[in-house]
Amino acid sequence: MTELKEIVIENWILENENVRHNTSVFFQTFGQQLGTAPVVLVNHALTGNSNVIGENGWWNDLIGKSKTIDTDYYTILAINIPGNGFDGNSENLINDYKEYTIRDVAKLFWKVVFQLNIESLFAVIGGSLGGAIAWEMAVIEPNLIKNVIPIATDWKATDWMIANVLVQDNILNNSSNPIHDARIHAMLIYRTPQSLKYKFKRKINSGNSLFEIENWLNHHGKKLESRFQLQAYKLMNHLLKTNDITRGRKEVETIIKEIKSNIHIISIDTDYFFVANEDRETYEKLKFLKENIQYHEINSIHGHDAFLIEYKQLNEILDNVFNITYINN
Repeated sequence: MTELKEIVIENWILENENVRHNTSVFFQTFGQQLGTAPVVLVNHALTGNSNVIGENGWWNDLIGKSKTIDTDYYTILAINIPGNGFDGNSENLINDYKEYTIRDVAKLFWKVVFQLNIESLFAVIGGSLGGAIAWEMAVIEPNLIKNVIPIATDWKATDWMIANVLVQDNILNNSSNPIHDARIHAMLIYRTPQSLKYKFKRKINSGNSLFEIENWLNHHGKKLESRFQLQAYKLMNHLLKTNDITRGRKEVETIIKEIKSNIHIISIDTDYFFVANEDRETYEKLKFLKENIQYHEINSIHGHDAFLIEYKQLNEILDNVFNITYINN
């Protein structure tokens, strides 16, 4: 793992006008040295972190030497959402989690980018929560990102999303085993009935007589318990329902039309979390208003998690964005 670096943001003004002073933000860089190559900002998902490649890297199939996002050509920057606990310092966890929004995180990420003397970004890419932050970053600085790539996400929280956030929040605040139980529920939104049928086929484990699906869910619950903290889970879950680039602004058509970036919306046809039809509607609204917006769809039985599974399709979609041959011609 590359070194985890710290940067201190003196004044972080939240949407509610409260000010957070001297906020420690932790980040990692991969590939080329900052200032020597185009910068790709990778935003992590709900239980993710800045360790995108290498040992335990969660996007090794997409990013790396001679990969689609080639570390021999790009600088990869990944910033931890404050309070996600990846720095290992419990003092940096956030208790008043309902004070924060995705817009606050996006503003903070721009502060980090500017403090690192980065003038523009070749791309901002992220899946799920990370993609929602990418949408906000593009609205805040509509001229400073060449390619905005929100994957398995949306520019807004739907009623379905808000409902699931409430269920998760209730589990996290009322269960005697909150992280474990919340994760079990979440896994059923991240996958599909077809995916689980394909994987488990109603098999029973001979060792403990439980269905394999039960063992799998319990495993994911225990695994997250071992590496994630309750305050972090509460914050990340809450952020999802604050997703709305139109809040206090103009209508979505006007807002996105003002973004100068190329926008590559990538959905998953079976996503039961950020449903693909919402992105299709966005694209249909905007394709006649903005020339440089594209819609792509990953076909998979695996649902929301397909952006971490169907790497072949994702690589094919992103090749035209990141392939050095295309860029230089």
